[in-house]
Amino acid sequence: MMFVRCFSNLCKWPVTGRSILNYRRLLSTSGRKHDNNELVVDRLEGNLNGIVVLGMNRPKAKNSFSKNLSNLLCDTVEKLKYDQNLRVLIVRSMVPGIFCAGADLKERLTMTPEEVGPFVGRLRQLILDMQKFPVPTIAALDGTAVGGGLEMALGYDMRVASTDAKMGLVETKLAIIPGGGGTQNLARIVGPSIAKELIFTGRTLDGKQAHDIGLVNHVVEQNETGDAAYHRALELAKEIIPQGPIALRMAKQAINCGTEVDLASGMAFEQACYAQVIPTKDRLEGLTAFKEKRPPQYKGH
Repeated sequence: MMFVRCFSNLCKWPVTGRSILNYRRLLSTSGRKHDNNELVVDRLEGNLNGIVVLGMNRPKAKNSFSKNLSNLLCDTVEKLKYDQNLRVLIVRSMVPGIFCAGADLKERLTMTPEEVGPFVGRLRQLILDMQKFPVPTIAALDGTAVGGGLEMALGYDMRVASTDAKMGLVETKLAIIPGGGGTQNLARIVGPSIAKELIFTGRTLDGKQAHDIGLVNHVVEQNETGDAAYHRALELAKEIIPQGPIALRMAKQAINCGTEVDLASGMAFEQACYAQVIPTKDRLEGLTAFKEKRPPQYKGH
């Protein structure tokens, strides 16, 4: 059944699509009223062309998830997944010393019990959408990422942290549990036993400790401007963008679904994904470039 669901996703996930030329304009026509300043969307150019950066920007609230920020993130992710020019998506903070403090507890206090469930469900769906996002994703953690903030980072393919970053699923200290996929994703990344210890104790880790247990891919010494993890994420993204765009999307799908099933089913899904790259012009370009001893020029076709 898992293979059937994954194969169905293979047909639904976009490999090609329309280019998004003006993110701010698109956000303003989404049907909701937003304070767009809470999310900065930046398309990089030059040798970083193909990278889009989402910058959370709620300094007074430590980038905590409000209804507005959550809606902005959901709407932006939904639109970006159809952008054929996108190669890597990075999320970062525009606020020094903080990545995301999780839920906006002040706003949460104003919600009725009937409102809390759907709001948390929307955050959970955002994290699922990020895991299914068609291109590689990187979370740059240059500060504190606790609760829902860490849960969001766990939904990205890779994580880069500064040495002074603080990470933890601290919900049990508030007599609740992680509700944005934390119990599931943390266990899959670091193993059930370590995940249980971290969640049961509500412990926070610094960047080096997180790297030691495999919670983050890379850890870097923080710099004077407080954005060392972001710069390391850019270097990682630069290594990814020259590769075949369709191949990257198919590789991500094969890994995501293959790790959730038995080996035989995973191999079958890999075969299905491989079949998607055989008829592409990019595959032929890769072979031709290798023969001609030149860098390939992939177009995503």
